[in-house]
Amino acid sequence: MADLQGRVLIIGDDESICVECRQILEAHSFNVSTASNSNQALAKIRQESYDVVLLDLKVPGLPGMEVLKRLKEDSPATAVIVITEQAAVDSAVEALKQGAIDYLPKPFSPDALLTRTERASSVVMRALEDACIGQELDRKMLSQVLIGHSEAMNRVVLLTKNAAAVDSTVLITGEPGSGKEVVARAIHKLSRRANSPFVVVDCRTPADNLFERELFGNVRGAFPGAMGDTVGKIELADGGTLLLDEVGGISLPLQERLLQAIQEKTIKPAGSKDPRKFDVRILSATSRDLQHEVQAGKFREDLYYRLNVIRISVPPLRERIEDIPALADYYLKKLAFEKNRPAATISDEAVRFFKRCEWPGNVRELIHALEYAIVSCEGNTIGLKDLPYGGSHSSGSDTSAGGSLARLEQMEILNVLEQFHGNKTKAADYLGINRKTLREKMQKYGLS
Repeated sequence: MADLQGRVLIIGDDESICVECRQILEAHSFNVSTASNSNQALAKIRQESYDVVLLDLKVPGLPGMEVLKRLKEDSPATAVIVITEQAAVDSAVEALKQGAIDYLPKPFSPDALLTRTERASSVVMRALEDACIGQELDRKMLSQVLIGHSEAMNRVVLLTKNAAAVDSTVLITGEPGSGKEVVARAIHKLSRRANSPFVVVDCRTPADNLFERELFGNVRGAFPGAMGDTVGKIELADGGTLLLDEVGGISLPLQERLLQAIQEKTIKPAGSKDPRKFDVRILSATSRDLQHEVQAGKFREDLYYRLNVIRISVPPLRERIEDIPALADYYLKKLAFEKNRPAATISDEAVRFFKRCEWPGNVRELIHALEYAIVSCEGNTIGLKDLPYGGSHSSGSDTSAGGSLARLEQMEILNVLEQFHGNKTKAADYLGINRKTLREKMQKYGLS
């Protein structure tokens, strides 16, 4: 059954009610599961993701309110509708206070069931849209955006929450595509600066004068063609957060000026004699080994320690393959929303294949593979034939995984080249390789 409208879990021991609810919801394109007691329900919540839960407060096992509490702890983004007796208004009110989104008093009509379930599902999808597309995060959505329950990701989530509670500089490290900007945005949205600007600066701009003006701004007449004042990114971020993306790309002369600005909390736009104060939280992200850059004389040691007060290392996808099913489920919903297509699930065979890949492009590469699959899939379940390599392999072959990986790498290079309008220097920097390696890969895949 395709989960076109969302995934629903019905928790209750009245078999006739569960069967009737399931038939009504499945007839309207929901994917429905059931659980007859609290232990079974909580086990399902931990194993799978659901958009909506229908919880009978008289479920056998734990008290209904305790089930609600644990359910919201394990899956905070899931919308819960409690089913109560007609006279149990107090219980319904208490459930709403504990995080339920709505309630259904018995007996209820099919229309009431469907209307409330569709409304709850739409709330979840709007939250998903905010988190994934608008990249707006709140505390409840953090676990949904920093996806996964591996030990490595649990540590990232903990460090992200702790970093958000203070105002120190944070250095976020990780391979290209691993999710460094997602961590930075989460820190901002969980901090006291959440309602102020979040500004990203790409530090890979090759020309110092352009980058300097982008960062610090300029006044009218500062250089030929400066017809008016331009506000720099630091000033734009005043009161909020500034992310220095790929901070290792800043030249040594500009590193000195950046360090001075951070220490003095003032900037001087080009052509101006008057310093301007700013209040900005500085986050930095890099796929380079900055300690090695310091030793090689390419990065200032004093700036490195200034930026590296708190360090968060985002693990590559190959070191947390147990998170792939959750990542696939999450991004398939996101992509279906973006492309106005029915939501799809991914087959166990396709997941097993994904777990054999090494993912040099990390989560970004996985998303590109899912994007290809959701467009090429004719049904509602993505199988091996729907993956980017065309399905021309035996499911148990490790060499086939390597072949498909080459196809995914080719897609990644094409996407990045398109993003940077064919600029090979920027593309190589973004991919974390040098220009010579990029040229070799382009020749290998016949890319002009």
